[in-house]
Amino acid sequence: MFIQTEATPNPATLKFLPGRVVLSDSTFEARSPEAAEHSPLAQRLFGVPGVAGVYFGHDFISVTKAEDGNEWPQVKPAVLGAIMEHFQSGAPVLGEGARSEEDDAEEDYDVADHDTVVTIKDLLETRVRPAVASDGGDITFRGYREGIVFLEMKGACSGCPSSTATLRQGVQNLFKHFLPEIREVRAV
Repeated sequence: MFIQTEATPNPATLKFLPGRVVLSDSTFEARSPEAAEHSPLAQRLFGVPGVAGVYFGHDFISVTKAEDGNEWPQVKPAVLGAIMEHFQSGAPVLGEGARSEEDDAEEDYDVADHDTVVTIKDLLETRVRPAVASDGGDITFRGYREGIVFLEMKGACSGCPSSTATLRQGVQNLFKHFLPEIREVRAV
């Protein structure tokens, strides 16, 4: 099994591409060993010293290292080994009782803004999420109130130094172009 790695805009996060589907129709994020309780793969990754977070996309795994002095040259080989061992074991990525990110999605918006929200979600799905996934992360809709769009950054995007610029110059400008009533985009 050959696993490719890619740098992300977040220096604390690397993207691992195992050459197969990781999660076919959902995503999963764990920012602590406790949150990894129902994922055999996430548990295995949290067993690697220096791992502080994991995010599973369709065909990639983003791993965030702790800021405790461990550097990627020390952490990366163990992460590669953990991913390889997991897929060779045949164990599921998510076990019984696991909840995907979509299961927990709570959205806050006024029913009168339904058409605007549909357009926001369409723009996210077709233009924003594919670009963000290429950097090892994800961005999801959480709400819309009084011209303000609330989005959640995940994976490599969570805690990324450039995520604010991505929201302001990228996503906010895109939304304003298609929906002039949007005033601002905020991360939650």
